[in-house]
Amino acid sequence: MSENEQLLERVAAKARNTRPWGWASLPEPVDGATTARAEAALGFPLPALLAELYLRIGDGGFGPEYGLLPLLDSPPSAEPAAVAQYLANRDSGAKDPDWPWPEGVLPISHWGCAMYACVDCRSPQATVLLFEPNAGDADHAWYVDAPSLADWLRAWTEGTGWYEEAHEGPEPTPWDDFPIRTGRPPTPTGGSPAQAS
Repeated sequence: MSENEQLLERVAAKARNTRPWGWASLPEPVDGATTARAEAALGFPLPALLAELYLRIGDGGFGPEYGLLPLLDSPPSAEPAAVAQYLANRDSGAKDPDWPWPEGVLPISHWGCAMYACVDCRSPQATVLLFEPNAGDADHAWYVDAPSLADWLRAWTEGTGWYEEAHEGPEPTPWDDFPIRTGRPPTPTGGSPAQAS
């Protein structure tokens, strides 16, 4: 069994044993046609592991804090779907050059207070980023939450994420690729999201 298969089994087990926030029960998985429609709307493919989460475990509702957003359609939880949130963020960023949204960075989980966990669908390892806009400056609103989606999921299943009360590891670091991915000149690095909150 591959590492991803083992990870998917651990995620599925934890998802089945955790009541989703705002949901009566874990949503059913999506089908291949739904992921194809999502990719067509986005204009880029989903990372394989992310697609497998939706295809095999459920259409959102599991994962850290409020859990994964639904992929394409909003459910009873009133959370926006990941695709709709991405498209809205890209549209908003096009209208407000002070707050550009990087192409290919898909919001997958809402942390509350306008914060999102996002997958960089352009990175080979599907880096998970934290968008934390509350400091009021787009250049200091992006952090690397986990080097890969697999690492992010492992941290959730093992209870070792930065968001856990018992966490004693380092805070997320600034995402240095933000200026490159948005065509903005780099600015001095800001603090951690814990300092900004």
